[in-house]
Amino acid sequence: MQPDSPRVDMADGRLVLSGDLLIGTVADLSCDTDGAHGVDIEQVARMDTAGAWFVLDLAARMGDAPVSGASDVQTLLLDTVRDNMPTGAPDAEPRQTIADRFEGVGRKVHDGWRIAVEMTGFLGQVVATLASLVIHPRRLRLTSLVHHMQEVGLNAVPIVALMSFLIGIVLAFQGSSQLRQFGAEVFVVDLIAISILRELGILLTAIIVAGRSGSAFTAAIGSMKMREEVDAMRTLGLEPVQILVVPRVLALILTLPLLGFIADISGLVGGAIMSWIELGVSPSVFRSRLVADIDLWQFGVGIIKAPFFALIIGVIGCYEGLKVGGNAESLGRLTSTSVVVSIFLVIVADALFSVFFALVGV
Repeated sequence: MQPDSPRVDMADGRLVLSGDLLIGTVADLSCDTDGAHGVDIEQVARMDTAGAWFVLDLAARMGDAPVSGASDVQTLLLDTVRDNMPTGAPDAEPRQTIADRFEGVGRKVHDGWRIAVEMTGFLGQVVATLASLVIHPRRLRLTSLVHHMQEVGLNAVPIVALMSFLIGIVLAFQGSSQLRQFGAEVFVVDLIAISILRELGILLTAIIVAGRSGSAFTAAIGSMKMREEVDAMRTLGLEPVQILVVPRVLALILTLPLLGFIADISGLVGGAIMSWIELGVSPSVFRSRLVADIDLWQFGVGIIKAPFFALIIGVIGCYEGLKVGGNAESLGRLTSTSVVVSIFLVIVADALFSVFFALVGV
């Protein structure tokens, strides 16, 4: 049934509407309200919500003029649309005062302190569960542990080795351009070895693991939280920390030192190759210089940090995953938070270790 085209006529100072006032017909309908003081819709055959809005808009433009000639159904439709029309412009947001800004800072500090307390409690729970495994080793889920060691350790070897290899090349290239000015090209070995073994090898490895595995922990546990699998585990009397968190954290603690060792070797190989190409330092000279001038503590300082970095990454990744709500927005936001906080705390921990080792003379 084709709709009748609507018309607007003026009669006795009223706008007389006729035809069908539907969403497809009122879009191009316009009229002049000058001199009119009412709206008559007695001749309107059909009208939907778009037509009712058009009629009410005409009446509002004439100063809330009366609408006459409406049937019972049309009156009910007009009343419904009138009740749901916006009543005015939204209120502007109040201007923030200095007190409001101080209040906002205070709330953020309070929320940060609360999160820090919660995270410390979660860390204590994880450490206590790990300690209980020493007394009751049969509670350790070995299959889950091996699976996560493969995911966070073995599968991360290519990207970690490549990253460290390139870092070694960059250090050798940049260092050679500076040391050549003083005729001290041979000291590029010391530069590469100390930088990679003490700091860059394990630090960059931890950052890669935080972005790769920490986010995966949050996403996996968060997805289980969204599907209420974590609640189902608690209902069955199973502890999520022991089943979901401990295998992941323990896998990181065991594999991150190995990844750090691989990163150190790859970085030294990359530095040795670039030193040979750029400075003519042969691999035999590089090796003899490395053995003579670099003691074992340079390597130990980096490896000692690895379990602590692993604990930070694993705990934060699992903690944020258990905080996920019932929507995908929460999962994405907390996954990003997990990566950012993990990397930040890893760098803070590395700085504290550097100060500590400097104070003890290592």
